[in-house]
Amino acid sequence: MFHDILDVLMRHEVQVEIAVKSFQHIYLSFISEFIAICFAVPSGIFLTRCKWGAETIMNAVSMLQTIPSLALLAFMIPILGIGTLPTVVALFLYALLPIMRSTYTAIRQVNPSTVEAAKAMGMTTIQILIKVEIPMSVPIIMNGIRMSSVMIIGWATLGAYIGAGGLGDLIMAGFATLSNGHIIAGAVPVTLLALLTDGILGSFEKRMTFSGKRRSAFR
Repeated sequence: MFHDILDVLMRHEVQVEIAVKSFQHIYLSFISEFIAICFAVPSGIFLTRCKWGAETIMNAVSMLQTIPSLALLAFMIPILGIGTLPTVVALFLYALLPIMRSTYTAIRQVNPSTVEAAKAMGMTTIQILIKVEIPMSVPIIMNGIRMSSVMIIGWATLGAYIGAGGLGDLIMAGFATLSNGHIIAGAVPVTLLALLTDGILGSFEKRMTFSGKRRSAFR
């Protein structure tokens, strides 16, 4: 079996397909995550300013996580058709909760005495948010983004079921033809992408944590 797997992986056309599908997979994951960050971080901050409805909205977003991924993709097909768009929308919806929840929690956990001290120094609400609350919240927010990114890379494989491409195509081809080589050709790059993303964002999280603490100390 190992020889058969190696034989498949050594084929030039398979190697080219791995490269192409990896690019498609990264594209799907990046676009979905980028849109989710742009929406979820401001939304999480906004919810901390709401006197009512914040938990209701968070619970509604949480419900999206309970929908099976294939079922969500199936719901998208009658509305958006097949291909990249419905996959990106589905991944975007799945990415919302970790980022929005981490942002909401992080801002809420900022020490009230620190905020009061900033007010006493004459800072406006916007200045407090930018110079105090966000820098102190960066570690938790980045943790949510890291978790979301890793999950999205895994879920993006399901886009192959509706013609979005990505490494899921190789895995599906392997199941269809009973080819362990094709399954490995899709599964291993997905795993490596997830581990690489986790490592890069984890390192970035540590850098941002140190930078945020240093900026807060000087202010």
